[in-house]
Amino acid sequence: MRSLQIFALDGVGEINRGDDLVEVFFNALDAGSHRLEHRDVVIVTSKVISKSEGRVVDFDGTDEHRERLIAQESTRILRRRGPLRITETPHGFVNANAGIDQSNTADGTAVLLPRDPDRSARRFRGDVARRRGVDVGVVVTDTFGRAWRNGVADVALGCAGVRPILDLRGTRDAMGRLLEVTEVAIVDEIAAAANLVLAKDAGTPFAVIRGLSDDYFGEGSIAEHVVRAPHGDLFR
Repeated sequence: MRSLQIFALDGVGEINRGDDLVEVFFNALDAGSHRLEHRDVVIVTSKVISKSEGRVVDFDGTDEHRERLIAQESTRILRRRGPLRITETPHGFVNANAGIDQSNTADGTAVLLPRDPDRSARRFRGDVARRRGVDVGVVVTDTFGRAWRNGVADVALGCAGVRPILDLRGTRDAMGRLLEVTEVAIVDEIAAAANLVLAKDAGTPFAVIRGLSDDYFGEGSIAEHVVRAPHGDLFR
């Protein structure tokens, strides 16, 4: 019988530009008397990645300033409704207002998405391996709305050491039928599961997931394997 263990790390303070996120992670891990195991997956919220990488900007709260920031962080505006913009970012993400966020940041500021979340995940994973000698996966997450469904859910913006997509095409289901189109977004399922323990008001930007199948580990990136190419998109 397969089971998962998911736990958040408490006691993480405010993250500032230049902070060593891996050191912060280890301090929280050790303070909670936790340990890392081979093939754990470390969840890191994109907001602390952005803060440590200097992606925090001044923001006066006006609609005009918001529009400028959205334009700066977008390659296309897909839809407009009041102050809401559905945008496409340089990463290829389709989201609200280019992912610009004012929650859990100082007054008069806003947090932008990381420039390259896949690279950030690879760097974090490499630093963990060098400092503790443990081979883990890393998933950088953020909260996105979803077309045609109410509510938000966490998805993966970047990953390292985890297969982004589990391709089941060519295998058979429990009834022996050939699967022809099934590709499972493993990293998004991991991100959503971790979000169950990452309280928005508790300052818990890190989580660890243990017990994932070996089939879920491997190489790949969100940019290359998860973001749908324009020629395969029926809606844009």
